[in-house]
Amino acid sequence: MSREQAEDTATLLRVVSDPTRLQLLSLIHHSADERARVADLTRALGLRQPTVSHHLKVMTEAGIVTRDPVGREVWYSIVPARLHAIADLLR
Repeated sequence: MSREQAEDTATLLRVVSDPTRLQLLSLIHHSADERARVADLTRALGLRQPTVSHHLKVMTEAGIVTRDPVGREVWYSIVPARLHAIADLLR
């Protein structure tokens, strides 16, 4: 494993090691279109909107999820390559 790969893996592990982020990823992954809005995630987890938005921002900055603004709503989905990387780490 190169230094760059090690740093990328460490960042990925650091970001997904938070239980709330793991729950968010699971909810997004298991949603009908594999995407979700902040309101959906907030309701499902019983958390406040700023808390969910913060976790989604961290995962967006790490390249784990993407934001897709549609009108006044923003949909979040998991980057397929990152989903595979997370799955590989869990094996």
